[in-house]
Amino acid sequence: MHLALRAIRRTAPAAAAAVLLALAVGCAPQPEDQAAGAPSSSGAAGTTCVQGKLVTKSAGKLTIATDSPAYEPWFKDDKPASGKGFESAVAYAVAKQLGYDKSAVVWQSVPFNKAFAPGEKTFDFDINQVSISNERKKAVDFSSGYYDVRQAVIALKDSKAAKATSIPDLQNVKLGAQVGTTSLDYINDVVKPKQDPAVYAKNDQAKSALKNGQVDAIVVDLPTAFYITAAEVTDAKIVGQFEKEGGTPEQFGLVLDKGSALTSCVTKAVDSLREDGTLAKIEQEWLSDAVDAPVLK
Repeated sequence: MHLALRAIRRTAPAAAAAVLLALAVGCAPQPEDQAAGAPSSSGAAGTTCVQGKLVTKSAGKLTIATDSPAYEPWFKDDKPASGKGFESAVAYAVAKQLGYDKSAVVWQSVPFNKAFAPGEKTFDFDINQVSISNERKKAVDFSSGYYDVRQAVIALKDSKAAKATSIPDLQNVKLGAQVGTTSLDYINDVVKPKQDPAVYAKNDQAKSALKNGQVDAIVVDLPTAFYITAAEVTDAKIVGQFEKEGGTPEQFGLVLDKGSALTSCVTKAVDSLREDGTLAKIEQEWLSDAVDAPVLK
């Protein structure tokens, strides 16, 4: 909103009045049912999505953020700019839809929790396995979902947690997850273990705790679970995955500033990629191995 205010000071009175009216409309409270059922786009109404000429953080550039390290299979070899890995490929596909080629994309490192914390962002959008939720929408905007995700449980093959076949079986084991994630929410809200879960700043720390026997199992999203058990903690197994809660699947969305003028444009880009099959092709290329796991009930 600060950019719009500066624009007012440089605009003739009649035009300034129009800008003020647009701001008033854009900042109006959203009805509760609309806010719960659609991507956040409070500041995006009426935005013209001219390819390559959007009002971005740096003129002519598109700044995209993700965490460091950038984990597989979402990124390849911790190199977000490579275009390899599911989220790197999605980011460049969205950029192309918006009119920015690979050379116009600037990557930025932003910790997971800071991506959706309140406050002005330094990026145009963030892509980092951030699940869309009404609580997070209070602080940031989201695009429409670019991936439907399930949460999964990983345990060392010789641990008692590895024998679990149901949610009650997990209530007596020590679980861990990264702070601020839906993985941690599933532990607290779905499993409801008898002992408090271990909470880690990074997934790397959770994996180390699992290897060292500090926790019996950790919860991560399903594609990450497949990668961890195949390449990083090979003496671990996927115990199972959780069913989706309610009628709406958990989805990852691109994160934007609250009230960003880019939200509607980015959402249109994601929707176009879903409709023309591009997202499905990218998923097939990078996540095809993460196809199935037992369902924990």
